[in-house]
Amino acid sequence: MTVTGIITALVVGLIIGALGRLVVPGKQNIPIWLTLVIGVVAALLGTVLARATGVADTKGFDWIELLFQVVLAAIGVALVAGVGGRRRIHR
Repeated sequence: MTVTGIITALVVGLIIGALGRLVVPGKQNIPIWLTLVIGVVAALLGTVLARATGVADTKGFDWIELLFQVVLAAIGVALVAGVGGRRRIHR
């Protein structure tokens, strides 16, 4: 992977993480760096899932792949925010 590929992955991860965070209702008390990490992981997993289901190689923009990535990011943000929220309540 090149430096350009890494930078692209970070930018895409940030966008996917932000979209995932917007989809989850309520306020999420997680730092932006964690949203970035969740977004990068969701983008990678979404691409793997799209390739496994055969929808990654389409003409034009891959809307289904993007949907997979955003849904995975939303799930990741909700899980991390839920775990962090429960930790704060029990203190």
